[in-house]
Amino acid sequence: MATPAQYAENRPVSGIDRAHRNVIFASSLGTVFEWYDFYLYGSLSAVIAKQFFSAVNETTGFIFALLAFAAGFFVRPFGALVFGRIGDLVGRKYTFLVTIVIMGSSTALVGMLPSYASIGVVAPVLLITLRLLQGLALGGEYGGAATYVAEHAPSNRRGFYTSWIQTTATLGLFLSLLVILVCRISLGDQFEAWGWRIPFLVSIILLIVSVYIRLKLKESPAFLEIKSQGQLSKAPLTEAFGRWSNLKIVILALLGATAGQAVVWYGGQFYALFFLEKILQVDSKAANLIIAAGLLIGTPFFVVFGSLSDRIGRKSIVLAGCVLAALTYFPVFKGLTHYANPALEAAAARSPVTVVADPADCSFQFDPIGKKTFTRSCDVAKSALAKAGVPYANEDAPAGSVARLRIGEGTQAVFVDSFAGSSLAKADFKPASEAFAKRLKAALTTAGYPAKADMSRVNYPMVIVLCAYLVLLVTMVYGPIAAWLVEMFPTRIRYSSMSLPYHIGNGWFGGFLPVTSFAIVAATGGIYNGLWYPVAVATMTAIIGMLFVRETKGTNLA
Repeated sequence: MATPAQYAENRPVSGIDRAHRNVIFASSLGTVFEWYDFYLYGSLSAVIAKQFFSAVNETTGFIFALLAFAAGFFVRPFGALVFGRIGDLVGRKYTFLVTIVIMGSSTALVGMLPSYASIGVVAPVLLITLRLLQGLALGGEYGGAATYVAEHAPSNRRGFYTSWIQTTATLGLFLSLLVILVCRISLGDQFEAWGWRIPFLVSIILLIVSVYIRLKLKESPAFLEIKSQGQLSKAPLTEAFGRWSNLKIVILALLGATAGQAVVWYGGQFYALFFLEKILQVDSKAANLIIAAGLLIGTPFFVVFGSLSDRIGRKSIVLAGCVLAALTYFPVFKGLTHYANPALEAAAARSPVTVVADPADCSFQFDPIGKKTFTRSCDVAKSALAKAGVPYANEDAPAGSVARLRIGEGTQAVFVDSFAGSSLAKADFKPASEAFAKRLKAALTTAGYPAKADMSRVNYPMVIVLCAYLVLLVTMVYGPIAAWLVEMFPTRIRYSSMSLPYHIGNGWFGGFLPVTSFAIVAATGGIYNGLWYPVAVATMTAIIGMLFVRETKGTNLA
């Protein structure tokens, strides 16, 4: 049997031959399907909130839907441990066959679940259970695909080969947006009633195709080589994480590579869509088309930066993407406001809104159980502003005072008094809340705040350019990351070692970005304050990666 080095020497160094195109295609197609599943839920989180969390208020329901989405990300590192161990013991091919079956089955079942209106609290419990299964499966998928492709690749083309896998994450999102748009346009108002189930059920077809193609794959030559020599690890988890020499590299790979890569990725794709749709109140179809256009423009750069990393190294490109994100996120998202909803920007500058309230009267409005009603005057005021998509500042008022909203400044300011809902009977609270919302809407309209973004005033070319730039940053950090991680660890424990930092980074640092940033925005009122989370993490990764993580280009995987 040829050694891995001889195997690499027999492969072409220009282009990709047919056998290796099949390897990349099979690995990438399965990953397209798996990311389609995860992005599908993220894109439909607002609809899912209405279907499965209808018992809570709108703001809490949306956060709860995001947390159900994040639940899948929470268990991804555990999936990395389970399937990483199997991959190092049994082999790469059979492990990610199992993961794709679990993932596809869980996704299809979401499309069959009864809603909260039908079976009550059992519905969200079943939904979260399926999200957990999907997260476990995905925890074993990426490490297997990346390891499998890298172990087939020539050493001087490893970044180029593995970067094709990276395109599949964006292509998965693009496919999910396309399916959703077709269903929305075809079904109209029926989409939110029952049509949202169709994209989940479509995954059955993708599952059949993916399994068929992966069954034709052969095992990784590097794995077969060490297996034939009796060098397989008998305890890959102990060897990977129980020995400081390797554990240290795992920790540095997390903090100095994958954490920053994850927040730039999720910030540039998920949070950008959320920002357009939920905060700037851009029409949902238009927001999806804008993101799809940005992805279409930016996706080829995954391969560009992957190939470039074969020449100048992985580290410099990934860290440069983190630095650029930290420096430009705030101006880029402010640019999105300027070009997507100029009326909101103008109103906020001309007539800023301030919540003047006793701090003790203000709650952090998130109730995961869904049984609490926020009725204090400050909570009523902030909830109404959040629903209207209006940014606001906070100002302390004397203890015991009823909250009021100040719209504008100086002598031109208009005040809208909230009400102490906590002192009202339950039957009296609803009409009082409706009356307050009516007064607030009238005052905001007079001040120039739009109820929704005026789609005739959206500067589509500039919004698409800004979104494409965000995707470009994603390609910088994500294009070379698989090659960088694979080259950090030896073959006998590679699957386990690289999967854990990747999935802690992308599952926790990245996966919790939407809910964390939204909670920051809801708590502070500043529509850009949620960006501090990805900026801080990207900065941390740039510093740690620069100082402590080594360049791996040219590493021999034998």
